[in-house]
Amino acid sequence: MSEPAFRRILLKLSGEALMGSQGFGVDPLTTARIAGELAEVRGLGVEVAIVVGGGNFVRGVVASESGIDRVVADNMGMLATVINGLALQDALEKVGCQTRVTTAIEIRQIAEPFIRRRAIRHLEKGRVVIFAAGTGSPYFSTDTAAALRAMEVRAEVILKATKVDGVYDADPKLTPDATMFKQINYLDVLSRGLKVMDTTAISLCMDNSLPIIVFNLTVPGNLKRVVLGEKVGSLVTC
Repeated sequence: MSEPAFRRILLKLSGEALMGSQGFGVDPLTTARIAGELAEVRGLGVEVAIVVGGGNFVRGVVASESGIDRVVADNMGMLATVINGLALQDALEKVGCQTRVTTAIEIRQIAEPFIRRRAIRHLEKGRVVIFAAGTGSPYFSTDTAAALRAMEVRAEVILKATKVDGVYDADPKLTPDATMFKQINYLDVLSRGLKVMDTTAISLCMDNSLPIIVFNLTVPGNLKRVVLGEKVGSLVTC
């Protein structure tokens, strides 16, 4: 078996990835499939951290546009990520992965508060660490949380899981002849307004030379292929 290309990764997982073909909530079968792929990666000796979104329940920006106060809406979104974190933890532990959910807001009865040194120690002990509740502050997306947590735990790469094969010059669902980039730099992502991660997250990664690999999680085995260094998806780098 090939050696992994990375020792420690951070997977950015959207809430929508957990709902499968459903229009809302968590699909147990989809979540179990993702957990199985994560267990395979963990079996390679790779340390795995995850930042999970909450869009399958509520998005703060969308909720605020419907009239809810933005801070309240973002707090609702952060709580949604905790629900997803717990669902993913349950699925991971069913396939034999020791897992810890840590949150940026304190909910001690169901998850640990985020403490950087403790999170790193969990990773060193082989536990999958799920970071929930974003950054703990309104107006920041879970993309930004992913960039921040990746740097805090010294992850070597952010793996951005999506439903498309990589980064395109246009939305491939609306533009069939859109071109996919195998590699692109941070400045081009920002100047072209490409929807990789939000601008704050991209800027953080650029300032700290943290690479991002955007790949299609719906293709079985893609996560393992990326971790093994195969040319899957799009690489965003300097």
